[in-house]
Amino acid sequence: MSSESAPPSPRDVRFTPEFKRNLRQLAKKYRRIRLDVQPTIDALIRGELLGDQIQGVGLVVYKVRVRNSDAQRGKSGGYRMIYYAPTDLSVVLLTLYSKTEQQDIEAHEILAILQADINATEQGETPESSAWGDSAAQPLS
Repeated sequence: MSSESAPPSPRDVRFTPEFKRNLRQLAKKYRRIRLDVQPTIDALIRGELLGDQIQGVGLVVYKVRVRNSDAQRGKSGGYRMIYYAPTDLSVVLLTLYSKTEQQDIEAHEILAILQADINATEQGETPESSAWGDSAAQPLS
């Protein structure tokens, strides 16, 4: 028996309308945002859990620091990507913001984004697995 563990299974990654809206807004100011966030999305697809779990939400929600190559300030002045991992095989990207433009997100704000996504899904809106409406999570460039 090998001591190596099997690689994590690929995950289904979905984008909330909030995430897509924030990405479009930030792309107007930060031209390389798609290149900056894509490695994080790729890692999530590969099955990695990145970042720190956010306490006080009551769900498996993480905050990841992402470098902003347009701002040249490293990860501390970069983006924050918030995602929800409801199962081992799925991730929902909730929101994305620039740390220089917004302070930390509160637990009640995260829950409101999740609730809005649930409501949209219940009303028959198809959850999208790409920030641009494609059927699969593909590179954002």
